[in-house]
Amino acid sequence: MVIEDLATRPELREPALGLGGVGGEFLQHDLTGLLAKSSHLAARWPEYFLVLLEDGVPVARAAAVPVGFPTAERPELPDHGWDAALIWAAEDLLSARETNTLIALEVLVAPGRRGGGLAAKALEALKKRASEKRMRKLVVPVRPAGKENEPGLSFEDYVARRRPDGLPEDPWLRTHERVGARYVKVAPFAMTVTGTFAQWKAWTGVELQDGLAAVPGGIAPVLASSALDVGVYVEPNVWMEHLVDPVSTC
Repeated sequence: MVIEDLATRPELREPALGLGGVGGEFLQHDLTGLLAKSSHLAARWPEYFLVLLEDGVPVARAAAVPVGFPTAERPELPDHGWDAALIWAAEDLLSARETNTLIALEVLVAPGRRGGGLAAKALEALKKRASEKRMRKLVVPVRPAGKENEPGLSFEDYVARRRPDGLPEDPWLRTHERVGARYVKVAPFAMTVTGTFAQWKAWTGVELQDGLAAVPGGIAPVLASSALDVGVYVEPNVWMEHLVDPVSTC
């Protein structure tokens, strides 16, 4: 396994982006997330866009953004999770604020290679890069993808589930804990997608009705109103914190 970044290997950009995306197609229409397209992250923060290669072929990628945290105006991780993380990164970039924390925005493993430990390797690589850049920690708004299979269960109940060995039942949360992360809190408004009934039909194939509706690729329901012709999807995530080993100065 070889791990590269796009700052030193820019030719890996297109093969890495070709690995696909996370969640349902509708997640590409999160308004804040339009700024965080993988292609934008690759262009602006290539040193934090890592590509895992096996025999020269990309099998996973991981992208993060640097932010200043905590600060006087940012005493804790935001309830708006993934969306707010991107806003913080943009604010700090525009104001030239000193950064000391990495926030991972995506870890993606190629279809057919999932479940083999590559996600853990990607997380360890991000922690190593954070250490090399003298960051204090790596924090992640974790999207527990297993929740897609249980749309009727409350998010809090799902996240609280533990196996007999004490680790989370959700595989992605479990991976984070196995590599040393600690649970911080739920981010109840991590991503928000708003669209008309026609847009939701195009994105998901689902004909919305008034009330709550499960959609493919969602870990929360869409709240729909035919009177307003709008469906709103608000996705919760879980903030996890990885402490970073300081770089030795010896």
